[in-house]
Amino acid sequence: MTDVLIVGSGPTGLTLACDLALRGITVRVLDGRCGPHRESRGKGLVPSSLEVFARLGAAERMAAVGIRGVILRKYFDGAHINDTPTGDGLLIGQFQVEEALRELLAGLGVPIEYQAQVVGITQDATGVTAELADGRSVRAGYAAGCDGGRSSVRKLLGIPFEGRTEATETMVIGDVRAPGLSRDHWHQWFSSDGGGMLLCPIPATDIFQLQASPELGENGEPLPPSLEGFQRLFDRHARVPGIRLADPTWLAAWRVNVRMAARMREGRVFLAGDAAHVHPIAGGLGMNTGVQDAAALGRTLAAALTDPAADGVLDAYEAERLPAAAHVLADTVGRHERVLAAVREPGRGTEAGLA
Repeated sequence: MTDVLIVGSGPTGLTLACDLALRGITVRVLDGRCGPHRESRGKGLVPSSLEVFARLGAAERMAAVGIRGVILRKYFDGAHINDTPTGDGLLIGQFQVEEALRELLAGLGVPIEYQAQVVGITQDATGVTAELADGRSVRAGYAAGCDGGRSSVRKLLGIPFEGRTEATETMVIGDVRAPGLSRDHWHQWFSSDGGGMLLCPIPATDIFQLQASPELGENGEPLPPSLEGFQRLFDRHARVPGIRLADPTWLAAWRVNVRMAARMREGRVFLAGDAAHVHPIAGGLGMNTGVQDAAALGRTLAAALTDPAADGVLDAYEAERLPAAAHVLADTVGRHERVLAAVREPGRGTEAGLA
């Protein structure tokens, strides 16, 4: 029987899988998707995450791809106002983080099993059984739901996802090319009439991650993201002639979610990452919080498997990470509010959410 079943192969699930496999613990990693994505999504690692990856042996892979010391170039009403250096984190696309972790995991002999959608979970005194959509079942001693904000595992366990979700999208996001635009800066354009656009160069690629306030239709509702809409927003806020956005490989709309699972453990099944908590993106703490969840859960499961009779060892994970998640939710709400206020002032940008 497998020691630990991990559902989801994003940064959280892959970090946990690498951590456990390096300890000699057997793992299986299931993912309902058809295969890996190549979307920038979360795009920064903070020092505490880099420490985790250094311990796992993946930090050098990531450092070879990522960039430190990115300059935030701020514009207001089309005019360049100033440049602000960032701190000691690493700019790197989420798909690049996942690639490095998959490479490490493959070297440990653990494949990712795609098209493996979990539709049922039962557990008893000795383990967990996951039922898959194709009729198969998987048995393990413990299981971890690392399957994102819409977590199937959380829903199957009946764990409430408490908090709020704003009714309207507040941002459109995507990965695009912008031939002719400098890749030496994270461009941040804001306008006095409200709104703005950010284009962040994803290292070792020719793509930028685009973030912008959405276009509004005739009814005042946000329009769905599209390349044509991105171009109109760029022309409105950046006012840089001759730049044509191209080749969108990711188009999405984002709204503020502030939610946390009522608990992060149900018997032998645990939640980690976005499956357990979602929050505003200000400060770039989403992927990083999931990495810390994975590190804590790895310690907990290793201790439980080493000494199954140890009293209370499984309680350690939730005791550590549930208060941490609550703190991150409150912290990022404050960061988000600071950013929204800051960008109305010429020369200020997303650095207001880093403090």
